[in-house]
Formats: sequence, structure tokens, C-alpha cells
Amino acid sequence: MNELQELREKIEAKDYQGALAIVSELEEMSVEDKLNKIYSYMVILLIHLIKQEAEARTTSLWDRSIFNSIKYINRTNKRRKAGGYYANQQTLKEIINEAYDHALTEAAFEAFEGKLTPTQLGKKVEPNSIKTRAFELLEFD
Repeated sequence: MNELQELREKIEAKDYQGALAIVSELEEMSVEDKLNKIYSYMVILLIHLIKQEAEARTTSLWDRSIFNSIKYINRTNKRRKAGGYYANQQTLKEIINEAYDHALTEAAFEAFEGKLTPTQLGKKVEPNSIKTRAFELLEFD
């Protein structure tokens, strides 16, 4: 990681402003990584919620995937040492909205044996209902 070497050099050179700039950059990269992980798990969560609603059924595999997605979203989002969350409720709603179309496309490969296009599958579900359900499954103190 080149940033750590640069940070060391800035500190050794007593360039504390430069070091703080690198620390800020590292913090931003860390948060972005957390948000990307949350997005990935959110897509998986939404895929299975879409399939459940579209097919009006569930399977133990879908239920397990939903459970695990929620668990990993909540775990990734929680700031253990500092307390709080990386993504607040508004940011999580934005992630859900951003992930929905991706999840719908992926769900179309699986739901109804992959026989529907994303557009056709989208007509079988209520997006706001699925998004609300996804949000309500998440953990907040």
C-alpha cells in the first residue's frame, strides 16, 4: 500500500499537514470500501426479495441468503470502535435504490427459471414494497 509508505515519509519529514491529508484519503477509501460491500450484499438481499414477491413463494436457500445478507450488511455497516454506522439510514435508502435495478436484472436470470426479461419480471413486483421491506430488515440502534 503506497499510501502507508507516503504517510511514514510525511511523518518522518514532520510534514503533518501532508500526513493528515493522507490519513483523510485513507479514511475515505475505507468508508468507500465499506459502502461497496454493503451495496454487494444489498443486491443479493434484493434479488431474493424480488424472487419471493414475484413467485409468491420462498425456499430455504432464499431465506438463508436473505438472513446472511442482512447479517453481513449490518456487520459491515457497524463502526465497532467509534460507534455508529458507516451508512446512515438515508445512505442505506440510497444504496437500496441504486442496487434495485442491478438486483432485478440478476433476479430475472433465476426467477421463473430465467424465462422473463428484467422488464417482464419488474411488472410482477412492487419495487417500493421490496425496497421498504429490505430497509425494514436492517438493524439500527
